[in-house]
Amino acid sequence: MAYHLAQRGVRDIVVIDRAPEPGGGSTAKATGGFRAQFDNETEVRLSCLSREKLRNFEEETGIDSGYRAHGYLFLACSDAELDALQSAQKIQHACGVSEARMISADAARALNPAIHDDSIVGAAFCPTDGFLRPMNILRGYIAAAKRLGVRFDFGVEQRGFRVEHDRVRAVHTSNGEIEADLFINAMGAWSGAPVVPVRRNVAATVATDVLREEMPMTIWSGDWYHLRVRDGRVLLLWPDEPPYEHWLAWVQHLTHRRVPCLANVPIEECWSGWYEMSPDGRALLGTRTYENLFFATGCSGHGVMHAPALGQLAAEWIVDGRTSIDVTSLRADRFDDRAGDDVRV
Repeated sequence: MAYHLAQRGVRDIVVIDRAPEPGGGSTAKATGGFRAQFDNETEVRLSCLSREKLRNFEEETGIDSGYRAHGYLFLACSDAELDALQSAQKIQHACGVSEARMISADAARALNPAIHDDSIVGAAFCPTDGFLRPMNILRGYIAAAKRLGVRFDFGVEQRGFRVEHDRVRAVHTSNGEIEADLFINAMGAWSGAPVVPVRRNVAATVATDVLREEMPMTIWSGDWYHLRVRDGRVLLLWPDEPPYEHWLAWVQHLTHRRVPCLANVPIEECWSGWYEMSPDGRALLGTRTYENLFFATGCSGHGVMHAPALGQLAAEWIVDGRTSIDVTSLRADRFDDRAGDDVRV
């Protein structure tokens, strides 16, 4: 957002981050998936805008975004799951993602021969989904923003606001007070209600050539167990929150049952990061209590993939008072009792 605002001519922008260096929050923990296969128009359009910007990212910032179109493969193990994928795909097609397609169980196994699950009845596949490099995107935007005069203060913690006459006048920080005309809450999992932090875990195998790097992200749509290959290691994921030791045991159980070629490949390490969850699983964009306190948070696990789009849209909203795509469903005050019917779009 700092980059896009500066690109639009806004000056005197300061970014404060309590981490000592870039990526000290959850960005470095992200697995780097990118997809347009969503079940609602807003997020499909966010992905389309982000994809366009990722393709031009190196030209714009000087750093490769890491976007590689290796695809997302969603597997269905029941008619209900297959129907849900088909319904979502109709929305994707309506938004211009015509390359997304339904495929048979045999075609899914051809795309990923490592799959061994006799219960699969069909799948959805989009070849322009794929992967990106979260830290490359962060570094690229920071470098480009600095060239436009943005100041970054790392190791500085936000500790509240000074409010006068229904406006935020200053932010209290560990390094003193900063006055400004506009404040943007982009603190992710630490943004405060209605956003809540939700832990997500990753298990990474040792380096192996059992699966190829170009394998599509493969997801069982019923329980969202999924896996991908990054830098020679297989990343295993299951978005649930039992105690950690039970989580790892169940991930290994699912892996051995569904991708048996990994049964003898050891787990090298595990890590956790935080999803910034909103009540409906979509981002918050816009103002709430104070007209000069703007929210851009609550991306609910889609923060890295949608960051390019949300940065541009936030800058459009702030500078022009309208956005190039309809973000009514993302309005930041939609969970407040006082929420009205209009949003500037």
